[in-house]
Amino acid sequence: MRTTAVRRAVLTASALSLTLLATACGSGSGDSGAEADGKADPKQSASAPAAAAKGKSAAELAPLLVTQADLPEHKVEPDAAAKAGAEQNAAPDKAECKPLVQLQTLVPLGKPAGTATVAATEKPKKPAEGASVEDKLDALKGGLAVTRTSVGLASYDDKGAQEAFGALKAATTACAGGYTVTQGTESTKIEKVGSSAAVTAGDESLAYNTVMDLKDGDKATMQFVVVRKGDTLATFYAMNVTGEAAQPKAVVEAQAKKLG
Repeated sequence: MRTTAVRRAVLTASALSLTLLATACGSGSGDSGAEADGKADPKQSASAPAAAAKGKSAAELAPLLVTQADLPEHKVEPDAAAKAGAEQNAAPDKAECKPLVQLQTLVPLGKPAGTATVAATEKPKKPAEGASVEDKLDALKGGLAVTRTSVGLASYDDKGAQEAFGALKAATTACAGGYTVTQGTESTKIEKVGSSAAVTAGDESLAYNTVMDLKDGDKATMQFVVVRKGDTLATFYAMNVTGEAAQPKAVVEAQAKKLG
């Protein structure tokens, strides 16, 4: 493998790691309004507002996540980066870009009732038996080029899922020209936000990509997909240390299928 290729992979991995880790939750009880025999006042019952729908808890979401059995061509494991994201306090230079930064740093959008996460990484292809040294080197290089996807589920009370989805969709338009993410003394420049191949899943879906400046003339493209199914959002963040992540279609399709 050429030295420059290794250097680029290491540089890109370092920058993307920063992004991941800077990136890789009434009424009173008196008798007023009730009849003497303890029955509720029909007028009061008729005018009482309907109780807000409740989102799913973390325990209810966990069985809905994709598993190894759902993605045999990937390695599925707990997403350690997702646990670290909320502690990094990453912030954009533009308030309207906050939903994009939240997804980029694996922080749940809005105020979910429950969340669950997992990571799915493509399995590298092994060289054929009896392969030449050159083919083995190509396979080794290919092993670095796999796409890793952070998958998150978040469920919301009432209309929280629709609101979070709407805020993210609006941000992709408002921040199309790019933004800067700051965490501590480190900053990461996102040069632009663009549309990716359309995804048809759930009740509504959104697919976009961001281009990150690696500060040495190189760029890194990351892929994002968000699918809303009822009160639940499924989010997907795909990155690749070569700098060019592919949209994680197999992961999105498998997760969408589990949500129904």
